Amino acid sequence: MKKRFYLTYPPELIKEPLIYQVIKSYEVVVSIRQANVSDKLGLMALELEGEAAEIDKAIRFLSGKGVTVEPIELDVIE
Repeated sequence: MKKRFYLTYPPELIKEPLIYQVIKSYEVVVSIRQANVSDKLGLMALELEGEAAEIDKAIRFLSGKGVTVEPIELDVIE
């Protein structure tokens, strides 16, 4: 399963290697579709591929760290 999300990073998390941590900790394939980073804000369009439970764990991890995660509508590709 593939799902796409918009991630919004607050300034204090921009330099944190959160995507690396997701790749190392969860059984998901990560594809950064688009990103825009400044000193004040980080925006990213991210695609995650894997089992639904692993994608959910990865999203909970990011949300728990303080990243705003919003699903991109009509994003499921099977």
